[in-house]
Amino acid sequence: MSLPALAGSRVQALLDRARSLDFLTPLALRLYLAPVFFSAGLNKLTAFDATVAWFGNPDWGLGLPFPWLMAFMATATELIGGVLLLLGLATRLISVPLMATMLVAIFAVHWPNGWFAIAPSNAETSMARPLAALGIPAAKASLENSSGVNERLAQARGLLQEHGHYDWLTEKGTFVVLNNGIEFAATYLLMLMVLFFHGAGRFLSLDYWVSRFLTASDRESVSLPQPESC
Repeated sequence: MSLPALAGSRVQALLDRARSLDFLTPLALRLYLAPVFFSAGLNKLTAFDATVAWFGNPDWGLGLPFPWLMAFMATATELIGGVLLLLGLATRLISVPLMATMLVAIFAVHWPNGWFAIAPSNAETSMARPLAALGIPAAKASLENSSGVNERLAQARGLLQEHGHYDWLTEKGTFVVLNNGIEFAATYLLMLMVLFFHGAGRFLSLDYWVSRFLTASDRESVSLPQPESC
């Protein structure tokens, strides 16, 4: 065997051995998403009347029909979904309504604001720049928006540095412009799609152990001697 072939074989063997840790990926996704959805549901629950009003109001809210029912379903889905994702129980099943909530959020809330959740303030480093070079109108508009964001942030910093306690105000983080685009919701949707198609993962999910228990029970029932027919 030639040296390149031998090296390639060893690399492939190492990659194959790494598959023994494939359960870490769905575990990481679950641990990431569980607090996101549970906290979102808890926020809706603690201000449920305001949530219902926001779901139903067509002027400053979503304008959805049956706002109480829709708010209840979204709240319950996020609360229960957060717990189930943490436990790795019914993961593929609960991913379906959670994906539905993300689709509603993308198209009913964030879509008019474009992609970015936080508006880029530097057009030179914006990920929209290569897309704008391809002539995509939305990317060009995003670069123009970045220039405006940078100008406004510079004005705000100047005012706060001159008239405010700027060091104290920025001690916990810098100021940004919230764009409220689809970025986060789309990211969560993609993560949920992985869990839907691949499940909660081995070893560290209840789904895995329930499946093993049911499989063992099925084998035992098949191996039991059948009564002789008369």
